[in-house]
Amino acid sequence: MLRRRRQLLTKVSKILDAALFGFAFWLTHAIRALEIFDRSDLIGDFSSYAWLLFVIVPLTPPLLEAQGFYLRPQLGSRRQTLWTLTKTAAWISLAAITVLFFRKTEGARLVFALYIPVAVACAVAKDELTRAFLSHSHGRELSRRRVVVVGGSSDTARLLKTLCLDQFTDIEVVDQIDLNDQPVERLADLLHAHSANAVIIAPRQTLFGQIERTIQLCELEGVEVWLLADFFQTRISQTTVDEIHGHPMLVFRTGPDASWQAMVKGVMDFLGSFLILLCVSPIMLGAALAVRLTSKGPIFFRQQRAGLNGRPFTMLKFRSMVTNAEQLKQELAALNEMSGPVFKLTNDPRVTPVGRFLRKWSIDELPQLINVLRGEMSLVGPRPLPLDEVARFDDLAHRRRLSVRPGLTCLWQVSGRNNVSDFKEWVRLDLEYIDNWSLWLDLKILFKTVPAVFTGAGAK
Repeated sequence: MLRRRRQLLTKVSKILDAALFGFAFWLTHAIRALEIFDRSDLIGDFSSYAWLLFVIVPLTPPLLEAQGFYLRPQLGSRRQTLWTLTKTAAWISLAAITVLFFRKTEGARLVFALYIPVAVACAVAKDELTRAFLSHSHGRELSRRRVVVVGGSSDTARLLKTLCLDQFTDIEVVDQIDLNDQPVERLADLLHAHSANAVIIAPRQTLFGQIERTIQLCELEGVEVWLLADFFQTRISQTTVDEIHGHPMLVFRTGPDASWQAMVKGVMDFLGSFLILLCVSPIMLGAALAVRLTSKGPIFFRQQRAGLNGRPFTMLKFRSMVTNAEQLKQELAALNEMSGPVFKLTNDPRVTPVGRFLRKWSIDELPQLINVLRGEMSLVGPRPLPLDEVARFDDLAHRRRLSVRPGLTCLWQVSGRNNVSDFKEWVRLDLEYIDNWSLWLDLKILFKTVPAVFTGAGAK
């Protein structure tokens, strides 16, 4: 894992741990106040002791850090994790008792006895949820970085050995290529085949000119480049310095950085999609019944779309067309109103009457909230295209729109949707979003999406 990403995740983990140990103190008071316990030992309600949170919360991260808690493997020993958490809870309980003693304030003795198991249980629950996520195939898929290693065999041997020795690494080497023996264009095929997230270049014995062409190709693809040395000027990439297992890296990135804003965006996607699903579930139920009762075929339309870095995923929509729509598409190709590889047609004869209504008000897109919840899409991002349309891109620069997770809405969506008939303009809007991304831009697009949906602007 890159050091900067590891540091960011550690900061988030510290905040969560501090919040959990503080929450455990409140929960302990709530448990102690139950009628099954002797209430004669209960001295005041929680508000009388809430100030102790200013001792517990700031003390938690440094105590855990001092015991190497944040340096342990993510899927390391449960016994060691339990022992570290128990010692930390005991030290915090002792610190709280000491503060109460010097302030000459009485406290419920049972609260501090219960605090240790309650705090440990909360922290272990968080650790187990993390383990379950990372152990599940879907969680591993979302957390792993797929990389292609470029360089001679002697250049890359030490790096590959280091990665193989770390069984808990989130980096998966999907392929490697020696540019001394193979052309740079071969790298593009590997990036497409593996939906790679990054390219690691070990340049010691590789020709500099080939490395420069490699970086330029990855810029067009929107794929990160991790270089072991500082040699080249780039055109659009932002260059940052990082390291992996002690190896210094230069990272050339054309997409949004993995910053705290990106992590907040992920939280917004998860919570936002969950809350919206709860709110629109009656509408989705009505749409499902309408599709089922008015035409033959499945309720949902499932199609393989290009996700992050082109990785295929199954996108969900309410079926708005006849069941043989994909076959009929070839017959209607001559009527395509969109330039480039994508297909758009006003008054498409394949659309059912109910489907036309669902499309006009974007109700057919609501099942994609499930894709957002699964981490395959985002609330805001370039719209995902079918795999066959992505394969027909005639300009590699168009693939840079795949360098971020696809979304439910985007600049194209709020610019009149299908009123944009030039695919190059569509891509320009997507790249403008990628190059200027921020949380504030996401919020502005979301706010603009609401009136666009309710007015049916540009819908066909």
